[in-house]
Amino acid sequence: QVQLVESGGGLVQSGGSLRLSCAASGFTYAAIGWFRQAPGQKREGVSCISSGDASTYYADSVKGQFTISRDNARNMVYLQMNSLKSEDTAVYYCAADLNSDRAYGCYAASGLYDYWGQGTQVTVSS
Repeated sequence: QVQLVESGGGLVQSGGSLRLSCAASGFTYAAIGWFRQAPGQKREGVSCISSGDASTYYADSVKGQFTISRDNARNMVYLQMNSLKSEDTAVYYCAADLNSDRAYGCYAASGLYDYWGQGTQVTVSS
């Protein structure tokens, strides 16, 4: 059974940092994406990391600010978020793309992802 569990969200002041974690189980290889959704807004693909070569993608809105990484031995994926701003406030979700044809390279398009976690709230106070 595929399961994704996010943790690490919380309340942080503007300029602060948080590290989100995604604990994955029930599969061996998958691209993992991080998405976020703020109230009244569409879900946004923030970052992803491929299964084959750990190549990464970042949305322009977070490039240079967020870093994604994975620990395959522990089945964990992390999203390090620095210099947080109020506009980063959202529920953050991790998701798994199990399509082996996309083992090299990843795409932060929500329709490609098969399984989703429940989300973790990140609130940045100004």
